[in-house]
Parts: sequence; structure tokens; C-alpha cells
Amino acid sequence: MRLLILVFILILNLQAKPLFSNDAQASTSKYMMNLKNLIIATQKVRGLTNSYLNGNTAALLLVYSNRNDIKRALGNMESYSIAEDPVINNRATTISSELIKLNTLALNQKPKKVFSQYTGIIGQMLMLAQSVSERSNKNLTSFGRNASMIMMKVMLPMTEYTGRLRGFGAGLAVKGKVTRDELENIKALSYQLISLNKDLQRQMNSLFTDYPNKLSAKILAQLSTVNNSVQRYTSYAQVHFATDPKDIDPNTYFDKGTALISKIVNIYNVTNKAILEDSKGWF
Repeated sequence: MRLLILVFILILNLQAKPLFSNDAQASTSKYMMNLKNLIIATQKVRGLTNSYLNGNTAALLLVYSNRNDIKRALGNMESYSIAEDPVINNRATTISSELIKLNTLALNQKPKKVFSQYTGIIGQMLMLAQSVSERSNKNLTSFGRNASMIMMKVMLPMTEYTGRLRGFGAGLAVKGKVTRDELENIKALSYQLISLNKDLQRQMNSLFTDYPNKLSAKILAQLSTVNNSVQRYTSYAQVHFATDPKDIDPNTYFDKGTALISKIVNIYNVTNKAILEDSKGWF
């Protein structure tokens, strides 16, 4: 009888876990983690550089610190097998060379131009993220495909629109004044962030419903926290830049944006950990 029980438990475990590990999925998961690190560090460099060029000299030290994080992430990305894919390799190489060039020139240019240049490169990173999701598709499990798609196409763009709102707004706060066009840009960035947040809430709740054994219920509380933070940050930006931009402390405003990005990243990390765990088999 005891032997039958052990066999039954083994069968249940085999149903929950494949026999062989999915090395391609594990490699993709690790690549996605470093791609996220690259995007986050570049967003910080963009925002801090913009703040520095608008007169916040205290931001300079952090610019150099986050540039080191960019180098680290790029180096790590090269070490995973998915980086050998020709499309992914070509896009990553282009991004690397453009970042090196821009970092060399950024501090000697006008803030608006530099902000736009970093934004263009981050746009290339988001395209790279979509390529990773699409070109790794055939090597991932059903859960891995669905989860990575949300990470690449919703979570990373959410960090980008938060980063733009954070960096652009911090520069305005340093100046203490806002033009009509700049205020419209604040509103547009807020709208995009709110729209992506709706996608995140809907898609992640659906993912949790479809794969309850892959994600902890704690992620639902994290989603609620992000939802509340998005509402607060976008509301604060739209109201205060329209009424009292001189009273906005640039460092505090920047830190509030960073806190929101960290909450989005927490969900990204939990989801990516689940993808990595899903790649493990008995052998």
C-alpha cells in the first residue's frame, strides 16, 4: 500500500514538473532579467542627466553610477545562448554602440536633445524586448510564452513611460516653470502610463487565473499596489505641474517615480522567477 502511495505522489509531481529541464527557457529568463536591468539603468541615466543639465549638479554622481550598471547589464546579456540569435544579437550590438557614443557626449549637449536621444535608444531596447518574446516563443512552455509576453510588451513599456514622466518632470521641477506644450507632454505621458496599467491589471489577473500553480497569490496584492501608485503619481504630476511647478522638489519627484518603477519591477522579477522555475525538470 505504501508503495502505491509513493507511486501516486510521483505521478502527481511528474504532472506538475517536466522530466527534462528547458535550458532555452532558463537562458531566456536570465536574458530578460538583464535586459530589464539595462532599461532601468538607462532610464535613470536619462532622467538624471536631464536633471543635471537643467541645473541640479547633485545628480552628476548618480549619472556615473548608473552608467556602470548599463555596462554590467550589457556584458551579462552577451553570455546567454539566446544572444546568439542573429536578430537579437544585431539589435543588442547596435544598442551597445549607440549607448557608448551617447554617454561620451551627453553631458556637453542641451538637455532636450539628450533626453530625446536616450529615449530613442530605450525605444530600441523595447523593440529588442519584443524580439526576445517573439523569437524565443517556440522554446518556451505555454506559461513561459504568456508570462514573457506581458513582461516584454506591458511591464517594460510601463517602466519607460514612468521613467519619461519622472525624468522629464524632474527637469521641469528644476526650472520651476512649465510651458503649455510641456504640460501637454506631462498629460500625454500620464495617459499612456494609465492605459498600460489597465493592460497590466487585466492580463496579469488572467495569467494568475490560468496558471494558479505558477504564481503566488501575493502577486495580486502587488498589482493592487502598482495600480494605486500609478493613480497617485500621474494625478500628482498633472495637478502640480499645472498649478505650482515651483513648489515641486525635483529630487523628491524623481524618487517618487523611481519608487513606482521599483514596484513594477517587483512584479516583473516575481513573474520572471516563475518562468525560471517553470523551466526546471527532474533532470
